[in-house]
Amino acid sequence: MFDADRWIEIWVTITRNKTRSLLTCFGVFWGILMLVILLGSGTGLKNAMFKNVDGFATNSLFFFADRTSEPYRGFNKGRYWNMRNRDVEAIQKEIKGIDAISPVIWGNRSDKNIVYGQVSGTYNVKGVYPAYFRIERQDLHFGRLLNEIDMQERRKVCLIGSRICEELFKNQDPCGKYVRVNGLYYQVVGVVKQIASGVNIGGRAESSVFLPFSTMQQTLNQGDILHFLCVSALPGYSIPQMIDEIEGLLKSQNEISPTDPQAIGVLNIAAQFSMFESLFSGIDILVWLVGLGTLLAGIIGISNIMMVTVKERTREIGVRRAIGAKPWNIISQIMSESLVLTALAGLLGLSGGVFLLDVVDRLLAAQPPDKITILNPGVNISTAVSATVILLICGLLAGLIPAWRAMQIKAIDAIRDE
Repeated sequence: MFDADRWIEIWVTITRNKTRSLLTCFGVFWGILMLVILLGSGTGLKNAMFKNVDGFATNSLFFFADRTSEPYRGFNKGRYWNMRNRDVEAIQKEIKGIDAISPVIWGNRSDKNIVYGQVSGTYNVKGVYPAYFRIERQDLHFGRLLNEIDMQERRKVCLIGSRICEELFKNQDPCGKYVRVNGLYYQVVGVVKQIASGVNIGGRAESSVFLPFSTMQQTLNQGDILHFLCVSALPGYSIPQMIDEIEGLLKSQNEISPTDPQAIGVLNIAAQFSMFESLFSGIDILVWLVGLGTLLAGIIGISNIMMVTVKERTREIGVRRAIGAKPWNIISQIMSESLVLTALAGLLGLSGGVFLLDVVDRLLAAQPPDKITILNPGVNISTAVSATVILLICGLLAGLIPAWRAMQIKAIDAIRDE
C-alpha cells in the first residue's frame, strides 16, 4: 500500500538541505543528459548516412571485365575480354539466391547527344533490363518504367531523368513524345528520379536516358557484348559465396584461369553496407560507455552524499532503533531517498536531452537537404526505457552502501553521539 507519511518524510529530508540535494542531482542529471544527446546524435548521423543510400539495394554486387593477369589455354597474359549475353543466361540458370540481375551497356556521351525539337543536351545513356530498377530504385514522376515486353520486342522506347525533363520539356509530361538519342528516335514512356542521393551506377538517373537493353545492344551494333553486370541477392544468402560462384562461372565460360585475381572486377556494395552497420554499432557501444561512465560518476556522488547524510542523522537513526524501528524501515528509508534523488535528476536529464534534440532537429529541418549531415536526431522508446531502468537500478545501488552503514549503527552509541 502507498505510505503517504513515509514519502512525506523522504521529501522533507531531501529538501532539508537544498544545496546538497541540488549538487547531488546535478551529476546524475548531467550524465543522463549527455547519454541522451550522444545517443540522439549517433542516431541522427546514422539516419543521414543511410538516407543517402535509401532506395539502393544493400545486398548488391557489380561485376566488370578487366585484363587477365595469367596465361591460360593458349591465351597470353594481359588479354582483353568481354562479358556476353550467354554469361547472364548461365548465371540466371545456375546460381542460386539471385533476386535481380541486369547487364548494363553505356551509350556514347557525345556533345548534345539528346535532342528534342530545337533543344539539346549532353546526358548519360544506359541500356538495362527491367530488373535494374529493383537494384537502383527510382521515383516515377510520369509514365511507367521499362518492362519485359519492351525487351522482348526491342521497342524503341526510353525513360528520361527528371533533369532532362526539366531542361527539354520544361517539366511538362513528355510521355508519348520522341527524343533523338545518339541519332535515333525513341518514344518517351516515363520520367524518373533516383531515390538514393549518395550512390549511383554510371551517373545520376536525373541526367540519364534508359533504353531497353536488347534495343540498345542492337543499335550499338556490337554483338552481344555487355559492359557491366548488376546482381542483388535474396535475404539469407551468403554474399561471399555468391561472388565466388559467379566469378567461377564467368571464368569457365570465357577461358580465364581459375586462379586469375585480376580478370574480373567486383564491387561488393553489401560489404560496404555491412561495414557501415558495424561502424555505427561501434559508435553506439562507445556512446553507451561514455554516457554510463558519466552517469556512474553522478551515482558515486549520490552515494557519497548519502553517506554524509547517514552520519549527520546518527542520533536520529539511534533513537528510531531504540523505540523499535525494524532494520527494513531504516534500509528502505535510506534507499528510498537515494532512489528519489536519482529518479528526479535522471528524468529531468532525459526530458532535457529530448527537448534539446527536438530543437536541433527543427533547426536542421530549415537547412538545405544537401547540407544536412544529421537527420532526425532522437532516441526511440526502447532506448528511453532502457536508460530509465538503468537509472533506477543505479539509484538503488547508490543507496545500498549508505543503508548498510546505517544498519551498523548501534542504538546506544548513536544516542551518545555528539
